[in-house]
Amino acid sequence: MTGHTPGATWREAPRRPPGLGPRTWAGVPRRSRQVLVVTGRDRDAPDSTAVLYERTGPGWRAGASRPAHNALRGWTDHHWEGDLRSPIGVYALTDAGGRLPDPGTRLPYHRSAGFVASGTGFGGEPLAGSFDHVIAIDYNREPGTSPLDRTRPLGPERGGGIWLHIDHGGPTRGCVSLGAGPMTELLRALDPGLGPVVVMGDAASLAR
Repeated sequence: MTGHTPGATWREAPRRPPGLGPRTWAGVPRRSRQVLVVTGRDRDAPDSTAVLYERTGPGWRAGASRPAHNALRGWTDHHWEGDLRSPIGVYALTDAGGRLPDPGTRLPYHRSAGFVASGTGFGGEPLAGSFDHVIAIDYNREPGTSPLDRTRPLGPERGGGIWLHIDHGGPTRGCVSLGAGPMTELLRALDPGLGPVVVMGDAASLAR
């Protein structure tokens, strides 16, 4: 998900990733030099795109735009357990893991047989393999722990276990999913020293 937009130069590079309004951008830590922007098609839709932006010099360089899924019912500013919506906001990306071996990430990686997805998704698609690689989104979790850790600082009623994981071909319960190839690329691209964050939500919300 790294790489540079064809024909772009640093003078043309935007001073913040496109589509992010001043209120959203104010939530991005100043030290962050990697920003994964997940933009939902609509407030109540499960379809998104994901682009990793990296800052070098005066602007932000875009990687490839990748299709993604979010929660079945879309997005929310106030996530609750079981609402089938993904939380809107800016969240750090500090920890990764999965059922398969570390593919070469610089994030702390916890390999475990506990990363199991079974059954079928909302469209009847198999979920097996969805958690082969995951990146924890630091929503209602304790950074610096395995994605499997169930500590919920905001309380269990506010949900948790919100991850980036491998796409199974349909909406999620609250996570964001990417194809297997893009997930591997993302894991290899993220650098803890660059303070990576995800900025996620529907397009209208992110533009505020």
